[in-house]
Amino acid sequence: MSTRRNDPFGARAALATPHNSVHIHRLDRLEQSLGVSVARLPYSIKVLIEAALRTCDGYQVTEADVKRLASWNAASPDPHEIPFKPARVVLQDFTGVPCVVDLAAMRDAVQRLGGDPKRINPLVPVDLVIDHSVQVDVFGNVIALERNAEIEFDRNRERYEFLRWGQQAFANFRVVPPATGIVHQVNLEYLAHGVLTAPDPAGGVAAYPDSLVGTDS
Repeated sequence: MSTRRNDPFGARAALATPHNSVHIHRLDRLEQSLGVSVARLPYSIKVLIEAALRTCDGYQVTEADVKRLASWNAASPDPHEIPFKPARVVLQDFTGVPCVVDLAAMRDAVQRLGGDPKRINPLVPVDLVIDHSVQVDVFGNVIALERNAEIEFDRNRERYEFLRWGQQAFANFRVVPPATGIVHQVNLEYLAHGVLTAPDPAGGVAAYPDSLVGTDS
């Protein structure tokens, strides 16, 4: 079955910006195509609809999926699963390290089978935030944070060397070091962008709302 992305609802449109032209998927065109009122829906549902429109390929995300989301009704929930493809992923260190181990294991398996291990990468941008590791060994002075961070790096050197390797080896993968902040704070202050851009499979650049799947302890 073909996985070619398409635009069955005619929602794809060009948007001129001061820097370049990008492609967006307009919900008002979906309204016209389906005869439904998307404007009345909660913003979170609109983000899901846009993601479904943008990634609709007739296979992983179908036209029926888009129609169900556009007809969302809080008073009458639809039992079908939602095909959500997030713009990015945020991992906390306790749950994120096993994910990197899995990626490394998949690369090892591909290499044993004679394939190119560099083809194994996250499909969307992934940030791993190390936020639960720093312990309070030094306190009550102005250099406490600096000393605790130094002790932390020494205490977990092997783990951090592995994560540094992962950041260098995998595309779409970054590591936020310890003593930067908790994952929620780092996400809001440094990682969130509001609008993201990426190469459009149909050509050019696509712009779309920021959305994520995140893990925490």
